[in-house]
Amino acid sequence: MTFQTYSLFVLSIIMIYFGRVENRLNLLQLQDDIDKLKADFNSSHSDVGDGRPIFTEGLSNWTERNEKRIILSQIVSMYLKILENTDKSKAHVRNISEELYTLKESLSDGSKKMEYLKDLTELQVNDLKIQRKAVNELFSVLQKLGDTTSSYKRKRSQFQRQCSC
Repeated sequence: MTFQTYSLFVLSIIMIYFGRVENRLNLLQLQDDIDKLKADFNSSHSDVGDGRPIFTEGLSNWTERNEKRIILSQIVSMYLKILENTDKSKAHVRNISEELYTLKESLSDGSKKMEYLKDLTELQVNDLKIQRKAVNELFSVLQKLGDTTSSYKRKRSQFQRQCSC
């Protein structure tokens, strides 16, 4: 899949998934704007086809709606970063940016969750104070984990009873 097709595919998934596409004309207008953006970035260059996709490949690993919201919020943010240094006087750049900003607003809960995940990865686990606090919370964390796994097991066993497989 070329970068051009791939970019439209990701943007289409994001927009359709979150109900931003009221009709096909909106998506068709974006297709035209994205085609112009592709020309701006010279995305038909031979190096674009090398390697794996940037965003879409990993997206299939996320199955739950809330998980996808988190990932898609980050993907939208990445597109906005890419567009930061483009010529905003061009109508197609403005149109795409406006649509992405609107999508980002609708995904704000996903961004907050992603920030929390980033904060977790940056915790200084070698810090004795953090270690003490973490040990104090361990039982509570394990309880919450037990609650989520037991509800999953309940759902699974309920499904197996209902299913005549």
